[in-house]
Amino acid sequence: MKRTYMLLLAMLSALLLSIPFFQWGTGLFLMVAFVPLLFVEDEIAKRKAAKAGKATKAGKAERKKNRSASMIWYALLTFAVFVLLTTWWIYWATPLGPLASVIVNGGYMTLTFLVFHHVRRRLGDRLGYASFVIFWLAFEFLYLRAQINFPWILLGNGFANDVMLIQWYEWTGVLGGSLWVLVLNILIFKLVKGWLAERSFAANKSRIGWVVGILAIPMLFSIVRFLTYEEKEDPYEMVVLQPNIDPFKKFGVISQSEQTAYLLHLADSLVTPETDYIIGPETFINNNLWLSLIQEHPDILKMREFLSNFPNAKLVIGASTRKLYKDPSKFTSSSRKYRDTTFRYDYFNTAIQLDSTEKIPIYHKSMLVTGVEKMPHKELLSFLENLVVELGGTMRGNGTQEFRDAFASPQDGTRVGPVICWESVFGEYVSDYVGEAGANFLFILTNDGWWKNTPGHRQHNSFARLRAIETRRSIARSANTGISSLIDQRGVELAHIGWWKRSGLRGTLNKNDKITFYVKHGDFLGRIAVLLTVILLLYSFVFRYIKEKT
Repeated sequence: MKRTYMLLLAMLSALLLSIPFFQWGTGLFLMVAFVPLLFVEDEIAKRKAAKAGKATKAGKAERKKNRSASMIWYALLTFAVFVLLTTWWIYWATPLGPLASVIVNGGYMTLTFLVFHHVRRRLGDRLGYASFVIFWLAFEFLYLRAQINFPWILLGNGFANDVMLIQWYEWTGVLGGSLWVLVLNILIFKLVKGWLAERSFAANKSRIGWVVGILAIPMLFSIVRFLTYEEKEDPYEMVVLQPNIDPFKKFGVISQSEQTAYLLHLADSLVTPETDYIIGPETFINNNLWLSLIQEHPDILKMREFLSNFPNAKLVIGASTRKLYKDPSKFTSSSRKYRDTTFRYDYFNTAIQLDSTEKIPIYHKSMLVTGVEKMPHKELLSFLENLVVELGGTMRGNGTQEFRDAFASPQDGTRVGPVICWESVFGEYVSDYVGEAGANFLFILTNDGWWKNTPGHRQHNSFARLRAIETRRSIARSANTGISSLIDQRGVELAHIGWWKRSGLRGTLNKNDKITFYVKHGDFLGRIAVLLTVILLLYSFVFRYIKEKT
């Protein structure tokens, strides 16, 4: 195979991997996305095997270097282009974002593929191709938990536009979709390779059967589940607000009182005496809200005054909050110096609930965005602490809390999970709002306007549909700018507000208190994959050692 063809195949894989992450795309493209790159890997493995048979002992070191480099560049091309095509829009939030995404995402993916390549050459096709599936699942599982992460384009996320086909995510979560993709790519690769070698239906009958079965059975099961799933009738009236305030002017340029006026004007046009919940966006209140003085904050008082006309309604909204520590024993690892004093304070990205009671329940965003809201591995960079704190405290990051929380209704005890922005990308994390905190609904508070009118805000909204299926919880999503939506328990978007529109939605969502298998067991597929990865790698090294000795 010529080098030009191999480059084109690597590029084809990148394009096929990218398509599902666009609004018009479908995750079915993922089923063949790795096939071109697997042909490149197979060709390189054959060349290496041929050269190894002819090589002299003196040239082994040089050949080993060349063999590794050849696979690295094709894999890196595929994954760098894939990452760039799907996450280039980060540029509008931070110009270095796309480069960082390519380095981190592309680097991890390339490393995973390279490890598979070497293990396959040592252990043969059967264990080798199995290792591809296992290693990739382990990579996604660990990446979701890494301090430096951006797991936006996990394979299973590529089905966010195909909710009818993935209703079984309530058992497996997103990693189940990744497993489906990986297994089918291996099977289709084997089928195409077999067909090219022997163009005979009879010779490839078994391979065709496996491809059709693994593709069709989950789809048919899901379609039946989608069509027969019935939500328990327990409707609550929701009002979702999208104030549409330019995020680049929101913090300091437009006064908080003006922003609050926009929000309450929207609410006044939609809220009725039957409204149960009003949902506002992330960090809506952003003018020096100290937690110790929250009850006295002027905008909190304005919102309470509005709610006094609707005693049944609860307002769940985002705020930028601060907490002051005067006692050194209470300083946290994320706290930063307060002016020219010995005091310190924490900055939080917070969700609050205002209702007919005096109490204000609070949740602090705890899955933070790397580089923006937290500094990864700051313990390794502790020698820079004094300097960085003096420059604004960015090394300390935002404050967090150790547990998920849900806000209870004073009327009937209904609980809502306030998922803040980036947190909604993490399936197992969101499931804790249901499993640990007992949420009956999920509310996503976000601000996606940083990315302007690009695929970013559309992708983020579509991921909420996956969370609805995994937890079987109806979702109300409020974006300051972006897409605000109402989503049912099957992941169907019932209504939405489009980009750059100041508007609101009123609709009903059904309450649910049943717990799914995924909520109970989380990313169990990833845990199994990590265990099998350790076993396979150990076996690979032992196998090589024994082979060299004999």
